[in-house]
Amino acid sequence: MPAARHLPALLFLLSIAIAAPVIAADWPRFRGVNGSGTSDTKNLPREWSDAAGVVWKTELPGPGASSPIVIGDQIFVTSYRGVTTSDAGDLSKLEYVLSSFDAKTGQLQWQQIEHAKPGEDRYEGFLASHGYASSTPTSDGKRVFAFYGKSGVYAYDLQGRKLWSQDVGKGSAPVNWGSANSPIIYKNLLIVPAASESKTLFAFDVETGKEAWKITADGFYGTWTTPGLVTVATGKQELVMSVPHEIWGIDPETGEFLWFCEGIRDDGVCTSVVIEGDMVYAVGGRGGSAVAVRAGGKDDVTKTHVKWTKSIGSYVTSPVIQGDHLYWVNDRGLAICLSLADGATVFQSRVPDAGQTYASVLAADGKLYAVTRQNGTFVLAASPKFELLARVVFAPAEEIFNASPAVSDGHLLLRSDKYLYCVGGAK
Repeated sequence: MPAARHLPALLFLLSIAIAAPVIAADWPRFRGVNGSGTSDTKNLPREWSDAAGVVWKTELPGPGASSPIVIGDQIFVTSYRGVTTSDAGDLSKLEYVLSSFDAKTGQLQWQQIEHAKPGEDRYEGFLASHGYASSTPTSDGKRVFAFYGKSGVYAYDLQGRKLWSQDVGKGSAPVNWGSANSPIIYKNLLIVPAASESKTLFAFDVETGKEAWKITADGFYGTWTTPGLVTVATGKQELVMSVPHEIWGIDPETGEFLWFCEGIRDDGVCTSVVIEGDMVYAVGGRGGSAVAVRAGGKDDVTKTHVKWTKSIGSYVTSPVIQGDHLYWVNDRGLAICLSLADGATVFQSRVPDAGQTYASVLAADGKLYAVTRQNGTFVLAASPKFELLARVVFAPAEEIFNASPAVSDGHLLLRSDKYLYCVGGAK
């Protein structure tokens, strides 16, 4: 019967239509739940190779520095295509692609393509090293949201139907590095940090796309970070993010500016905050500093709520918390561990042959996964004693890995400029 050919697709659509909201096992945004970069998953692989440990490998429609997210049995990832460095100014064919893959098989389920709008930065310099699809999508379990910088914000249902879109500005940061901030969900609001585009933090209703509030401030300029949510002593949540020279606390319900502290000594900030209890931890650039501040204050809390500062930075990669320590591997392959209690340096050790690193560390199963751009994945012990457990390089090593890793159903997801890999035991 002709109708029988459409039965698998129909069952797929029905299964998505009754999808539940985000659950703990999902990886719904940049660096997972609340941007922590951690997972409770056990038995993640220590080593793998092209011949053993790769469950599936699927080709992507184009490069990108955005990370995959996971909702149920679906993986979402954004890419771009239609532009080359040989003609950096011709962006007439630039497209953004949101792809949905089956988490168990890697099979493509659907794609949504959006043509870039006029005004995108030229494909040259530092921008060309990470490209246009650098913002990780997010999901509330019913919808998926993609942020394409000056080309706007798009909402789709899990079947790939477009629900709404919004423009957030056409500006460019002074260095023309493009967009990299990722959106997050707070209750029924999509929070979009359009720092480069308009120096504005937007909140949109997830169902309608209607603007709920926005904050515009010069202090957002030079910010490529993603916000987090912290619960304070009163039980309320605050939206927190690092910006040049400061950390900000904002009421996510209304957009009211609550507090700030000084401490990040950088004109540009790429690293996102991590949160433990009501403490917020942020790291600046190479010449910057690390800061620990207690949320819940009012106005300038530099003298009242800052627990410690440390003259040590990161540049691109964001930190992760494990136990009583803060870890990260900076863009030059230096592994750093600080004490959460006082910021004291526990170790500062070179990861051999790591090279340049843009991806933030993933912590899971007693291990730290540090994905470098071209020199493989380094597996370190999540321990206050530096220990290199393994190094894995796919052969031939011709791909570039800019994206931070994710976790799906007990497996690692690694995204390069060409492929999406699922690594671990058989599904």
